[in-house]
Amino acid sequence: MTATTSTALVPQATTATTPGARRALAVLRLATGFIFLWAFADKTLGLGFSTPTERAWINGGTPSQGFLKGDAVTGPLKDFFAGIASPATDLLFMLGMLAIGVAVILGIGLRVSAVVGSLIMVLMYLAEWPFTPLTASTNPLVDYHIIYALSLVVIAATLAGNTWGIGKWWQSLPIVQSQKWLV
Repeated sequence: MTATTSTALVPQATTATTPGARRALAVLRLATGFIFLWAFADKTLGLGFSTPTERAWINGGTPSQGFLKGDAVTGPLKDFFAGIASPATDLLFMLGMLAIGVAVILGIGLRVSAVVGSLIMVLMYLAEWPFTPLTASTNPLVDYHIIYALSLVVIAATLAGNTWGIGKWWQSLPIVQSQKWLV
């Protein structure tokens, strides 16, 4: 059976060959999922970390619009990002943060989470245009958005949901068996 003709899932034990590596990937998965879930909770409830209570989504705040129209967005794409800011981007962003956080913590839908989460992270990276001195946080090429995107890809590629998650059960579902992109 060749890699191009196989539709069977590779067991995580084959992907990450030691129990220690599988546990480390599970910790990475849980921490990464918590980052997305925390962003949802903080922006929804205004927990006071990155979102003050008065700007919470439940208090009428606009989670993506505030960012997309604010001073954090810099560079040549500033007008593009300001132009897409709307209640729809608020809803999509918040649903994305919630869905990615829950799925990654549970260890399910990791491929979809990796694609969607990486897209969100790359767009946020571009919104902050890190290629200009004095606007980049510390590194113009690799910042936390890129690290989060790469973490999502590693988690999905190594089936990290199979350790301390419900990934094995999820992968056994008939719909996931027939639609591999749901893994």
